[in-house]
Amino acid sequence: MIAFNCDYNEGAHPRILEALIETNMEQTAGYGEDQYCKEAETIIKGLCQSQKAEVHFMVGGTQANLTVISSILRPHQAVVCAVSGHINVHETGAIEACGHKVMTLPSDDGKISAKQVEEVYMHHKNDASFEHMTQPKLVYISNPTELGTIYTKKELEDLRTVCDECGMYLYLDGARLGYGLCADGNDLDLEIIAKNCDVFYIGGTKVGALFGEAIVICNVDLQEDFRYIMKQKGGMLAKGRLLGLQFKELFKDGLYFAMSKHAIHLAMRLKNGLTEKGYKFFIDSNTNQQFVIVPDEKLEELKETYAYTYQEKYDEKSSVIRLCTSWATKEENIEQLLRDM
Repeated sequence: MIAFNCDYNEGAHPRILEALIETNMEQTAGYGEDQYCKEAETIIKGLCQSQKAEVHFMVGGTQANLTVISSILRPHQAVVCAVSGHINVHETGAIEACGHKVMTLPSDDGKISAKQVEEVYMHHKNDASFEHMTQPKLVYISNPTELGTIYTKKELEDLRTVCDECGMYLYLDGARLGYGLCADGNDLDLEIIAKNCDVFYIGGTKVGALFGEAIVICNVDLQEDFRYIMKQKGGMLAKGRLLGLQFKELFKDGLYFAMSKHAIHLAMRLKNGLTEKGYKFFIDSNTNQQFVIVPDEKLEELKETYAYTYQEKYDEKSSVIRLCTSWATKEENIEQLLRDM
């Protein structure tokens, strides 16, 4: 079985495994206070050009989202996101379970606009019963989105502006951030993201790490007591050095971006190859997630050899599936898939 259903089927890049083995018997401080976490934090702050930022390492994306959002919102406040946002559809109600409402906005491409955020804010502000309603306070976006689309620099700056005007925070989920930063047409980098977001995280789990996400808190006002919340939410890993070491290796010699470029290169080979064969796409994506419309009859044939993610029914005779490339995808598997398609 050849897997294209997600971008974390494999373990980790060999360099990370080698680094873990080489340092296995070292004795270090726990809970992220070791030298590897400190070195990784220094590297990330340098890439972000933000020495005032704080970097914290956690195991997974849902854990990171839950901890960050819980640390920012007061009991009467809500987070705003696209209807397809990960916190709304794929986290088992984690945010609501902690007492915070998730306010969803309609979106055809996985993104939300500054205008939509302003409308949510004004609707609340102008309601005579506003004190009886949940207050929108945090805007959640992901880059790339759940549909493989990416935000432009202008879109991110516009969101920053409206959040400032409305007294709201901006949080970016970067589970697949490397694939977004290396996509064709991208004009964001870590410095621009750090400048415009109060908090964001750099995904490692889906971009070559064994596990791990690096949370970057750029807003100094949100840094206080964050480690208390980490501990309370079960996110303070005793052997924290396992996370810091991985991110140190990921950002040494540009490995993170080299792996991401590999995934994008093969995703574009897949996209162009399928286009040449007459296939249509549900949405135009330049990242590692490709959403292709396939006849149901063909899907029955493909599932004998390939793992893919079923997205939704398209019409009476065809469906949308998601095909993911990753840092570990082999070119020969892409070529085989194209032949079989």
